[in-house]
Amino acid sequence: MGRVTGVVVSFDERAGWGRVRGGDGEELFFHCTAVADGSRTIAEGTEVDYEIVPGHRGRWEAWSIRPRG
Repeated sequence: MGRVTGVVVSFDERAGWGRVRGGDGEELFFHCTAVADGSRTIAEGTEVDYEIVPGHRGRWEAWSIRPRG
């Protein structure tokens, strides 16, 4: 799969996970280690590009999350 555009809709810094919503409305889980710049944090509302990869427990997850622009 190629890169997808979306928005970070939630991020819990203490728990280290969040969700992104793609243009199709689907929300995907991501772990803080998926933030590509290594910061392990990203603000809610940030427009991002990401990859969709198979994750743990057979669900799809967002990976290599990068702010747009």
